[in-house]
Amino acid sequence: MITRQRLAAGVFALLAALTAGIAVPSTAVADETTATAPKVNLLLDVSGSMRAKDIDGQSRMAAAKQAFNEVLDATPEEVRLGIRTLGANYPGDDRKTGCKDTAQLYPVGPLDRTEAKTAVATLTPTGWTPIGPALLKAADDLEGGEGTKRIVLISDGEDTCAPLDPCEVAREIAAKGIGLTIDTLGLVPNAKLRVQLSCIAEATGGTYTSIEHRDELTDRVNQLVDRAADPVVVPKAVEGADACAGAPTLTSGLFTDREEFNQQRWYRVDVKPGQELRASVSVAADRDVNPHYGVLLRAVTVKNREIVRGEAAGTGRTDVISTGLRYPKAEAEDEEDEDVAETVCLQVTHSYAAAGGVKTTPGLPLEITVDVVDGPDPATDVASFGLGRGWWLLGVLVLVGFVAGVLWGWLSRWRVAVWRTN
Repeated sequence: MITRQRLAAGVFALLAALTAGIAVPSTAVADETTATAPKVNLLLDVSGSMRAKDIDGQSRMAAAKQAFNEVLDATPEEVRLGIRTLGANYPGDDRKTGCKDTAQLYPVGPLDRTEAKTAVATLTPTGWTPIGPALLKAADDLEGGEGTKRIVLISDGEDTCAPLDPCEVAREIAAKGIGLTIDTLGLVPNAKLRVQLSCIAEATGGTYTSIEHRDELTDRVNQLVDRAADPVVVPKAVEGADACAGAPTLTSGLFTDREEFNQQRWYRVDVKPGQELRASVSVAADRDVNPHYGVLLRAVTVKNREIVRGEAAGTGRTDVISTGLRYPKAEAEDEEDEDVAETVCLQVTHSYAAAGGVKTTPGLPLEITVDVVDGPDPATDVASFGLGRGWWLLGVLVLVGFVAGVLWGWLSRWRVAVWRTN
């Protein structure tokens, strides 16, 4: 006989089990969402020069604060946002101390708008402009997770902490292959500032914008924060080898690497019978290089027999050069060979040369796209032109055109003859 106590205990156990069953997936979903959440770190220059009153009749600092308040109000819920400062705390003249003056004003994470605005309100233009050290710390703030990562640097002056070149720092960050983009905004129309901030942005595939009005600052920062929330494909970092034998095997996807000057990079791709390999590579000049350069992408067998190649050349008018290739592997003649893949070696070579006095390390950034798809069906596709069954339509069109031309010629001659007779 079931007692009330046993019935109650059974119901309680059932409810506990159901609750546990529901709670575990919810936790897993929350953890997954956190891991893939986009992250943005706003890096603000709070050096002494931000006191200047040349943005819509107010100081640069006041314009930045107002812009930040509006940006914080508009930040999408899914974005993990943080704020870091440079030059905000040390007012002295000791260069060594001033070049360490960078602090995390608001940690990267779920946004408490009131708390973040309160932190921004406390800022006062103070010290130096340690852009390089601040970029390194800002990159550390964004560690972890698989979502997009973006630093938005707002500054009104050049770095004052050389020889730590902020452009070299940006290249080092890009070389880590963590998918971090740095966008820069200059608050004054200064040529030297533009060159430095442009170099920082270009090193990571970011953008540079010159700002002269507060509304422009608000709109641009909002655009960059919103862009971080857009779904994008993050390249996977890979390290190519000096020869095919030790090269990493790539599957379909987007990959990023660095290639030194006068260096070759090798990768391997497995292609089964009936499949087609499509590969492309883009090499970016993230520093001054000599004009007239090229990039070569070769597909060869493991015995170094060339299968196909793609190549492109440039003259200095663009900072990126790209090329690609396609390799359709024939269907297997025997059923036993249908699942036997061929190893294709991809070789990437570029002919960029560093301009005088330019550092050659780290290597130039390159992006590789690999796609292994089902090849064309020989029964329906004509490999030479890719017209497939469209050949019959082309034949009909040619025939119709020929007949129409003959008829029109006869009709024209008849009309001329009738006109002459009358």
